[in-house]
Amino acid sequence: MLHKILVIDDEEPVRKIIQLQLAETEYEILEAADGEAGITLLNTGDHALTVELVICDVRMPKIDGIEAVSYFRREYPSTPVIVLTGYPDVDLAVDFMKQGASDYLVKPVEKEALIAAVDKAISQRSLFR
Repeated sequence: MLHKILVIDDEEPVRKIIQLQLAETEYEILEAADGEAGITLLNTGDHALTVELVICDVRMPKIDGIEAVSYFRREYPSTPVIVLTGYPDVDLAVDFMKQGASDYLVKPVEKEALIAAVDKAISQRSLFR
């Protein structure tokens, strides 16, 4: 069974790298270019029921990662969120973790670290179903 992951990042190459890093796993990737598109996609069709994890960038146009993560935690509290950023900030990381983010990863993320974070978030979600 494929697990669906929503990857939200305004940089297409980053979305493609994540897709390639997870290509040989049991994860199917849905992509959105910003927080607004990610929220819209999650609220379309049965995605709210089938997306098991959100990976979200912080700095994006329209709706940024801070607003998007807040929305996902409020509206979909059982769906884990991994924050992925190119601009590490300890205070921001702490704020995201307090909001309930599963992990905070810094770009470029190593394949093994990404897979480990994704596996951990998915397994934690499975415990709460």
